[in-house]
Amino acid sequence: MIKEKSDVKNLNNNLKRLSEITYWFDGQKEIDVEEGLKKVKEAVGLIKVSKKRLKEIENEFEEVKKEVELEEDDNGEKEDGDAVDVKNIPF
Repeated sequence: MIKEKSDVKNLNNNLKRLSEITYWFDGQKEIDVEEGLKKVKEAVGLIKVSKKRLKEIENEFEEVKKEVELEEDDNGEKEDGDAVDVKNIPF
């Protein structure tokens, strides 16, 4: 199982490593079962950590969305120019 390290939470690194594991399996003519099991366990750990991180990111986006909505409510209306209707952004 994968241990939580600060770099493990990086989604880009996790996806890259998952891709490397996939390529390893694709490149094998005859898979070493023991090595394959190690890689599957690593992949499962990466997937779990990545799902957790994705949820955290989703929550952060929701917080930002709420802050923007509160600012709009406090101002009474949107400011001209750069305002974006965050309700139409698919989160």
